[in-house]
Amino acid sequence: MEATLLLVDDEPRVLDVMATFLQGEGFRIVTAQTGREALEVFQKHQPDLVVLDWMLPEMSGLDVCRELRRMGSVGIIMVTARTEEADKIVGLEVGADDYITKPFSLRELAARIRSVLRRTQGGGDEPSVLRRGDLTIDETKFRVWKGDQEIVLTPTEFKILVTLASKPGTVYSRLQLLQSALGESYLNYERTVDTHVSHLRKKIEDDPAEPRYIQTVYGVGYRFGERL
Repeated sequence: MEATLLLVDDEPRVLDVMATFLQGEGFRIVTAQTGREALEVFQKHQPDLVVLDWMLPEMSGLDVCRELRRMGSVGIIMVTARTEEADKIVGLEVGADDYITKPFSLRELAARIRSVLRRTQGGGDEPSVLRRGDLTIDETKFRVWKGDQEIVLTPTEFKILVTLASKPGTVYSRLQLLQSALGESYLNYERTVDTHVSHLRKKIEDDPAEPRYIQTVYGVGYRFGERL
């Protein structure tokens, strides 16, 4: 079944070029040119992934990203001309799963889209449920509960959590987590993992300042707590 992509950009020519190429790659495409239109189209079509330009009229891409995150765990790729690492961190902090800077090749965009979709949609036929402490992680359904409360994670946060929780006590470097979470789209800065982990801790830890699930191994990376 073909995935539906929502492409959001205020330049019609850019939208046309992206849409034509990605349709040729087998995706179903819907588009929007403003932030508010993007939210309306999202609610109407429920796309599998959103390619979202940072600079938009009416609402910025960052504000749209925040609203999309409130609606669920759809994959989001931010597109921008900003190249500073600080800007990438801001995009990730509001909930984006990946970040691509202009100018970019359409083939690179398609590769990043497929990478995020794999994390969102999964691929196994057999149900796989991890239970760690009061966390229940359903890899097949892409859902996480803490006790009876469901926790909404971004696709990247979910993949990092599954990677760590699958092997409690195993230490992963930032690069290993980045490769595991982003596949061939791991060209971001390694330090972006810290941002994802920080968000993840705020969602799953009782006290993010004293984490018992995702523990820092200073000078190396992260591990999932063993005694849970």
